[in-house]
Amino acid sequence: MKLLVSTLFVAITTAFAPCAKLHQHSVSTQMSFEEEIGAQAPLGFYDPLGLLADADAERFNRLRYVELKHGRISMLAVLGHIVTTAGVRLPGDIDYEGTSFDSVPSGIAALSAVPTAGLFQIFAFVGILELFVMRDLTGEGEFVGDFRNDFFDLGWDVFSPEEQERKRAIELNQGRAAMMGILALMVHEMLPSHDPYMINALIGAPVDFNAGF
Repeated sequence: MKLLVSTLFVAITTAFAPCAKLHQHSVSTQMSFEEEIGAQAPLGFYDPLGLLADADAERFNRLRYVELKHGRISMLAVLGHIVTTAGVRLPGDIDYEGTSFDSVPSGIAALSAVPTAGLFQIFAFVGILELFVMRDLTGEGEFVGDFRNDFFDLGWDVFSPEEQERKRAIELNQGRAAMMGILALMVHEMLPSHDPYMINALIGAPVDFNAGF
């Protein structure tokens, strides 16, 4: 479990970038990327680890792709954590042995409660999405992370260029917040209190996390 948390932390650091001081030779790079989506108030262009030092557009696009992917996964993870903590479960059983969805706790504790075959199905499903769905299959994506593939549009083309840019910036920022959020939930759950929503308790609105499991 420590490995899982450490891996997620490294992934977030790679995609999001927090820490020290830019080297002098990266000034030209800053001038190249400071107008990109995500370089916005209040931090502006923020690359203290120097991941974009002397980088070209290909490297920038690769890092942006990773950041978007981690952000999207983290947004789903935070939402799933909140929904299951609220007690929402699928009806029926998760396996033929009679393990009900209602008997599976929330958060990290669920990993030890879900049958091995169920975990395999989850990883297989994620692999299918990674290989055959969540990627630019047509090669016609308008920007990094555009996975519409002439199929999943939801009216994107009706927005003005300014509105499209605003929505992409919103997704990027919410993904960044979600990466930090799911990491915090995981870390808090592993503390002695085992309460991922410990901040709620500090403000007088405690969450009865995994009560009865």
